[in-house]
Amino acid sequence: MGRVTAVPIPQPRAETAADATRRRAGRSLGAALLLGAAGSAVVLIASGQTWAEGSALVAGGNVSLDAGGRDVTGVPAALAVVGLAALVAVFAVRTAGRLLVSALLALSGAGATVAALIGASDSAALDDKAARTTGDTAATIGALTHTAWPYVTAAGGLLILLAGLLALRYGAHWPTMSGRYERDGTPRAPRTPRPAKATAPAVDPDRPEDIWKALDRGEDPTR
Repeated sequence: MGRVTAVPIPQPRAETAADATRRRAGRSLGAALLLGAAGSAVVLIASGQTWAEGSALVAGGNVSLDAGGRDVTGVPAALAVVGLAALVAVFAVRTAGRLLVSALLALSGAGATVAALIGASDSAALDDKAARTTGDTAATIGALTHTAWPYVTAAGGLLILLAGLLALRYGAHWPTMSGRYERDGTPRAPRTPRPAKATAPAVDPDRPEDIWKALDRGEDPTR
């Protein structure tokens, strides 16, 4: 019998620390983009809804009034726009700049959440509407109720905050938009000059061998 040679079975390459870091960075990048964009959208939509409802006494009757989130406070919507801009700017800066922008993203989410929670029990906006409606500056709102929209806004702010925390933790490993257009500082190799085209030898019309050589080169010996 012939000798049988065992063929080694290739083993899968063990994951290195760099591979694990890149994998976590990729996942965190997708999560941060999703959380930041979704959180900003939620804050902008929810802050435009009705946050508080009530009634004011006018000429012996009650007039129903309501106040939207931006009547109560414009802070969450403004911070959502700032957070969205910071989320995009994270990919345009590096090192210390990326750290600062990531911190701004997290603070925008935290500020939007706190402002929404404070506005959830605010009645000043409806009191102002009651005063304008009745013409009595001392008028206040009655039968005051609050909706769930302030808490939805606060939840959107938390999503932005989470995106900022991910950027602070993993942002150093994320790609940079302008990186592909920047030179890496490596000196370029000098260009090699192209060799000059060889000049065809002159054709002597009195020598048949020169005429045949010119025809072989594709030249017109009569020129």
